[in-house]
Amino acid sequence: MSSRRQVLSGLASLALSPTLDLLRPSLATAQTLAMAELRGGFDASDAGILPGAEDDQSRKLQALLDAAAKAGQPVFLPAGTYEVANLELPEGTRLTGVPGLTRLSYRGDGHLIAAQDVKHVSLSGITFDGANRWLADYTEGLLSFRNIGSVVIEDCAVTGSRKYGLHLAQCGGRIERCRVSGAALSAVWAIEGKAFAICDNEILDCGNGGILVHRWTKGEDGTVISGNRVARIGAAEGGTGQNGNGINLFRADNVIVAGNHISDCAFSAIRANSASNVSITGNQCFRSGETAIYAEFAFEGALIGDNVIDGAANGICVVNFDQGGHLATVSGNIIRHLVDKGPYRQEVGGFGFGISVEADTVVLGNVIEDAATAGMQLGWGPYLRNLVVSGNIVRKARTGMRVSVVEGAGQAVISGNILQEIKDGAILGYRWAERSTGDLISDAGGYAHLAISGNRSS
Repeated sequence: MSSRRQVLSGLASLALSPTLDLLRPSLATAQTLAMAELRGGFDASDAGILPGAEDDQSRKLQALLDAAAKAGQPVFLPAGTYEVANLELPEGTRLTGVPGLTRLSYRGDGHLIAAQDVKHVSLSGITFDGANRWLADYTEGLLSFRNIGSVVIEDCAVTGSRKYGLHLAQCGGRIERCRVSGAALSAVWAIEGKAFAICDNEILDCGNGGILVHRWTKGEDGTVISGNRVARIGAAEGGTGQNGNGINLFRADNVIVAGNHISDCAFSAIRANSASNVSITGNQCFRSGETAIYAEFAFEGALIGDNVIDGAANGICVVNFDQGGHLATVSGNIIRHLVDKGPYRQEVGGFGFGISVEADTVVLGNVIEDAATAGMQLGWGPYLRNLVVSGNIVRKARTGMRVSVVEGAGQAVISGNILQEIKDGAILGYRWAERSTGDLISDAGGYAHLAISGNRSS
């Protein structure tokens, strides 16, 4: 204890004048001293770092972080606002505040928080306010971490970033119970992760994306994304799906996306691009501007089950067999209210489908209601192989199911499905986007690659 007090006594030489020191509220002083003693760490107020001070607190807070990390102690920031910038977290940083009451406000001229090439840093109970101020070209986000063994960010808020809220490259660790809002780009951008966890957070009102888990080279990532609430995600930079997604995976294998509540995204609630062995289960996806749940391009293995989708241009798409995308199960999903208009002009396929699949996929026990174009699209041209479509219900659709009858299309078994209130045909053969058969519900129409039986239409 005496050693800790000696360090703080030395740091206090950086403090403001005694007159301002006397203005410190007595209640806050008592609170912060008690917290510091309880935690056994360094109290920032003892080092002359005062909430509400108009001058730049960066130099003093950086000195305290360095001293505390060297001593193996946490730093406690009392309630209040601290004007800072360009803080670099040393090895072993543990910085904590009062959730909702301790605020670090970015002064501009660089970045707010950064750390690189250390084993462990921890932030807890702090609001990081970017104030929509300019960020330097060298930083990707308001808070930026590179090559950290374990980054732990919990019970924090990040708001008003001109770029990404949180940028993490080659990091392990977790983000839990945080609120990230108002990022001009995306809330969280995690690249080349090391079994990261992003759980129980609120992600709101971001310009270009919610949670991004990407890799420069395709491989095992192992991130778990669960229990998050993601809402109102835009696509400020446009495109046809690169932006505007609540949760976006790119080349990241072995990722779990489970139990998230995602609403009002410009494109997809969940989009997995070239992400193999992905599990997308138990999510709720509302009012997606394009496809609610997407597994696309060069993936091998996608388990998509027990999700609720209400409102989208397409429900679930498991496609791009032409790029190697195959091997999936799509089961137990409820999909409703699909419209035939999306955020861009669709050149291929179109909008208004409940489920679209192409290769080595079982589609089992789903319920689709109110699809503007078709309940299901099975294959696209010759890109159809080994589909089993069984035990599904499709209600209130223009077409129940479209199945490819183009030369070179592979096998499909369509059995035991119920199709009700279908306008133009229960099961129809298509050559690309053109209808080429009558209703096949009772007879495969001589197409040897199709086995159609036991379906009921009313």
